[in-house]
Amino acid sequence: MVPVWLSRLPILADALGRDHLPARDEASFAKALDALIDARDRSEVWLALSVLTGRFPGESLVLETARSSEFDHRALFHAVRGETTRESAAWRVVVEHEKTLVDVADTSTSTLATGIQRVVREVAKRWATVDSVRFIGWTKDWQSLRDLEASEIARVERGTARGEDEEEATADVVVVPWRTTYILLEVSAEPPRSERMRALARFSGCRTAALCYDLIPVTSSETSSPGMTGVFAHYMAALKYFDRLSTISQATAVEYLGWRDMLPAAGVTGPDIVPVLLPASVGDSDEAALEAARQRLVIGTMPLVLVVGSHEPRKNHLAILQAAEILWREGHVFSLSFIGSRSWRGDEFHDRLRQLQEQGRPVESVTKASDTLLWAAYRLARFTVFPSLNEGFGLPVAESLAVGTPVVTSGFGSTAEIAADGGAILVDPRDDDDLTSAMRRLLTDHDALDRLRGEAENRPRSSWDEYSRDLWQALLA
Repeated sequence: MVPVWLSRLPILADALGRDHLPARDEASFAKALDALIDARDRSEVWLALSVLTGRFPGESLVLETARSSEFDHRALFHAVRGETTRESAAWRVVVEHEKTLVDVADTSTSTLATGIQRVVREVAKRWATVDSVRFIGWTKDWQSLRDLEASEIARVERGTARGEDEEEATADVVVVPWRTTYILLEVSAEPPRSERMRALARFSGCRTAALCYDLIPVTSSETSSPGMTGVFAHYMAALKYFDRLSTISQATAVEYLGWRDMLPAAGVTGPDIVPVLLPASVGDSDEAALEAARQRLVIGTMPLVLVVGSHEPRKNHLAILQAAEILWREGHVFSLSFIGSRSWRGDEFHDRLRQLQEQGRPVESVTKASDTLLWAAYRLARFTVFPSLNEGFGLPVAESLAVGTPVVTSGFGSTAEIAADGGAILVDPRDDDDLTSAMRRLLTDHDALDRLRGEAENRPRSSWDEYSRDLWQALLA
């Protein structure tokens, strides 16, 4: 490992703006390192470990090394030697102290199109025009930040699908942020990533900011996947050291402000929290797209009822199937289409869906729908249904209303916030009768449907361009 350390020592010295002693072997390297770094300075310990090992240290390693240095001047050298691996020794390390690093690791490697990834992609393709932005991901096993490959950048900016034969990206350039700006656009669902982010936020001297979507694993843990609450706790432990968070709705800001109010009990001030509401944008649908969607989704002259969202318990899709079956048995004629990806604990929904299909009910589930099909579906639907039990925002509500299609949605939190400008019927999502009555009304009451359409069409409009600009300002102000 000695040649690697010797080659990285000038990088470390340059980042600190200091000269370093010449080093030729392990002994002289240890001496040069001791002269270069104040090992009691935890920020310098973090930087030295990151640069020399190629792996970002966790909070405990930084603290342990700094404390040990009080009694052993070679403690930092021992930590560097113990943390460097053959894999990390092969990486090229650069220190970034000018550009804004934007972490899009999950979106750059995933083929999914969740609401979070939709937001990340819309923002990233606009921020890509900013010269000062450098998109980054993480190395294997979440050891350190790295540059993205061209295919990953394309996936972030354009949503390009990952090829079946595409190999997992390997680290080439490890990027160490130092006294610059680091922005996380995603949720960290990996404890090792969160652990290293926490140390980065606390010790790197960087200005740190994040886009936050919800607190559902805390406030509605019963609707989250098994183990998610514990995973989310690691993520929140990192966020408490961030400088600024932007939430996607006022409702989510209220939740995060409540969390921040608890942090002084642990001696932590917590981040500034600024809400920037997601946009109610409108995607294009030409006549060819509408006709293709009509052929795909519409059955004869049946009104189309649309549901957009992943199939997980929180989305309340079983309640929609229950309401639909009651209405079909009453004699109402309509088709029901779900557009969204499979998710955890979705088997019960798919079993019930299959039962209804076997009974001849006009219901289907479409996964991996293109944006073209999605926007056309919004326009073709008589109304959409989104009775979620908890949402950070509720993008399908905003999107449906943006094209002028009424929505049945939950009467609290962010969805009620979106619906405040009109175009929606608010329901208690835990009351099956309330949901059924709202759907029945929009199937039978043409005057009410027309009134809601008029309200939706007159709502204030916003765009992803405006949102991306406002988010940039909120995170960097």
